[in-house]
Amino acid sequence: MAKNNLTTVTEFILIGFTNHPKFEVPLFMVFLSFYIVTLLGNMGMVILIQVDIHLHTPMYFFLSHLSFLDTCYTSVITPQILATLATGKTAISYGQCAAQFFFFTICAGTECFLLAVMAYDRYVAISNPLLYTVAMNSRICWSLVAGAYACGVSGAILRTTCTFTLPFCNNNQINFFFCDLPPLLKLSCGDTTNVEIVIVFFGNFVILVNALIILISYMLIIKTILRMNSSGGRAKTFSTCISHLTAVALFFGTLIFMYIRSGSGKSLEEDKVVSVFYTVVIPMLNPLIYSLRNKDVKAAFKKVTGRFQVSQSM
Repeated sequence: MAKNNLTTVTEFILIGFTNHPKFEVPLFMVFLSFYIVTLLGNMGMVILIQVDIHLHTPMYFFLSHLSFLDTCYTSVITPQILATLATGKTAISYGQCAAQFFFFTICAGTECFLLAVMAYDRYVAISNPLLYTVAMNSRICWSLVAGAYACGVSGAILRTTCTFTLPFCNNNQINFFFCDLPPLLKLSCGDTTNVEIVIVFFGNFVILVNALIILISYMLIIKTILRMNSSGGRAKTFSTCISHLTAVALFFGTLIFMYIRSGSGKSLEEDKVVSVFYTVVIPMLNPLIYSLRNKDVKAAFKKVTGRFQVSQSM
């Protein structure tokens, strides 16, 4: 009889921001500003790398894909938030929820692998500068990027299949602002033990393997730098890694806090704040991180804007 009273869910209700209606307009303006800055910064970075021949190197090739991923990353989440805040419509269909989860997971997984690839690229550039362009030729760069995307898609298929084969019935209110894994698992009316074991093991494996690759790469980088005779040369060489290290610390730090930390004492409100940070704020910060300390990017930007001003004056 209990099973007969269960109703299969066909849509979910996102109630992440409905607890604070008086903040809807300010939140809308904040998220809209973040989204515009993210789009301009990341797509501007992609275009700049494409049009300036001096940026046609493996490092900037990988950076252009990171910027593209960040654009997709935030575009999967932020428009949904803006629509909810602007219209008050909190309902999302089962299919839309699954699609959002799938594409969000692709972007997150691929970025995880791409940051590891970028660490390896920095190691090759610093340890073997004379053979860098040979060791990281176009074919190898495309293979590494394709591998990152393939791993991201494979992980997304696994996680989405495991999550959305769970039964959802009666309660369809997601106390979150998008369809993410923790609130969906809490909402399921079936036994999630086996699914959680698979998803958590795979997610932790991906994060830890890529973190290990990054750690080993930078240990070898530091070893190479310490062998240099000039202290000025050591500082200049290591400065090329600062931007990537900052991006890694922000991205992996939030992932570990969100998905690897112990379930005891976890707060959904904390998860909301952390999720906003890594889905909205970090994609906005990455172009700034890679441009403010990068002379090549700043020089390319001045060159492109100079050409634009000349063409406008003619």
